[in-house]
Amino acid sequence: MSLKPQRPSAIADELAVAIGGDRVLMLQQVGADVRPAFEALFQVDAAMADVVARATQPALGAVKLAWWRERLEELDQGKVPAEPRLAAAAKHLLPRGISGSDLSRLEAGWATLFDETPDLGLVAERGTVLFELGGRLLGKADERLADAGRLHALLAVGRRGLPELLGKARPYAERLAKHRFDRRLRPLTALARLAGRDLKQGEPFEEEGIPPRLAAMLRHRWSGIVV
Repeated sequence: MSLKPQRPSAIADELAVAIGGDRVLMLQQVGADVRPAFEALFQVDAAMADVVARATQPALGAVKLAWWRERLEELDQGKVPAEPRLAAAAKHLLPRGISGSDLSRLEAGWATLFDETPDLGLVAERGTVLFELGGRLLGKADERLADAGRLHALLAVGRRGLPELLGKARPYAERLAKHRFDRRLRPLTALARLAGRDLKQGEPFEEEGIPPRLAAMLRHRWSGIVV
């Protein structure tokens, strides 16, 4: 499978180009105390996505992803390389109890896109990892948070050139129907709300970071309902 690079965002700044305009909107909705940690989390995930998008040879791309996984695991041993995103993870995530090994679990969901037949379950589970870690940063758990993460992950990849993943996302949207997330989680689950919006509207997908998407996120902050 091939993955398109991140499409330019309506929020025209360097961070939006790196992690996506929707995630920048999300960062604006969390407290200033936890915002650097979320940015570090999203930067690590986006770095792996960028490896997949830019790889011209699957074997070489897989090696680069393995490098990220190994360097993340080494953070737990106090080995912090000069790479800025890894340094930010060590500075902002490790003190909050999120280990390098926790972060390295994101790699499998990207690495499988280099397989001849990608494991779409792994693609979805990357979202579970991402939202689990986000929930820990926000100090709240929810039994449906994993499904929200899976919905987000499948649509995030689907938006970048793999629309066939939309059908795989529908069961998770159905499980989330009418579920109301706790207010503390809503900045994070707003990303799943946007995934539900994309699933309903289909192609062509909206550009990230545009005002209608912000409005949808703000409605989610009031209701707590994804779909």
